[in-house]
Amino acid sequence: MTRSTVSWDHYRAFLAVAETGSLSAAARQIGQTQPTLGRQIDALERALGLSLFVRSPAGLTLTEGGHDLLPDAQGMAAAAEALLRSASAGRDETAGVVRITASEVVGGAVLPPVVAALQARHPGLVVELVLTNRSEDLLRRDADIAVRMLRPDQNAVIARQIGRVPLGLYAHEAYLARCGSPQTLADLSRHTVIGFDRNPAAARALEVGSGWDRRLFRFRSDSDLAQLAMLRAAGGIGVCQAPLASQWPELRPVLPGAVSFHLDVWLAMHEDQRRNRRVRVTFDHLATALRAYVELRSMPSASGSLE
Repeated sequence: MTRSTVSWDHYRAFLAVAETGSLSAAARQIGQTQPTLGRQIDALERALGLSLFVRSPAGLTLTEGGHDLLPDAQGMAAAAEALLRSASAGRDETAGVVRITASEVVGGAVLPPVVAALQARHPGLVVELVLTNRSEDLLRRDADIAVRMLRPDQNAVIARQIGRVPLGLYAHEAYLARCGSPQTLADLSRHTVIGFDRNPAAARALEVGSGWDRRLFRFRSDSDLAQLAMLRAAGGIGVCQAPLASQWPELRPVLPGAVSFHLDVWLAMHEDQRRNRRVRVTFDHLATALRAYVELRSMPSASGSLE
């Protein structure tokens, strides 16, 4: 086998093994037998003249050559998925697959009713929602639309600033009834404060905004959804987006004004997608709904209209 005869199947096998760390798990992931997958990896290594994995009893780990190949293989996978989405319906139809990426909190707590309203209006739409705080690459077509809390800096990307969402400290009313309300920032040291664990980006943002550090937190998690769940479970005091907290009356502001942040909300898509009706319709719907969200107005209902 030569480089010219290497197919997408070989790179897909490589990517599956790189992601799972074993032939058996990779075979299950892509629906192949383990021997077939092993032959594809061996053939790819021979064709490229590279050793891609280090084999050990603990599994397979990437070599330096494998690490070098990984971004291109991921790009091929994203392109293949984008091709399937593009072929899922005509460009002039409001039907087919649209892939949206958003942060954990926005994707997990804000967008579900927005997407439900969109699909009630356009039942032919299939929405794939990716929750990640990592910026997906729109140029590589990892997603069709991105909801971001930072301004996109890529060329060939259409970005619309939705607004700024305020954040503050909140606690469940049951927690405050049990533990009392802090009157000063110094009082927080006697409370269960919810915060990040090892996320350096969160650490930088919070230290700049408040002067806090990790030592203050008695509940630590790098999952924003876990922090939000702990807050709603009356487990402590934590940071929450004000429009989100307003939807849950049991969450009460703590030290209002003493701790405040803002996050910019941006909506982005590749400029080629503006000619794709289903992506454009989804983009416009998200823009309207998210603008209502940051302005503390009503979100779209299941009927698809703004109430």
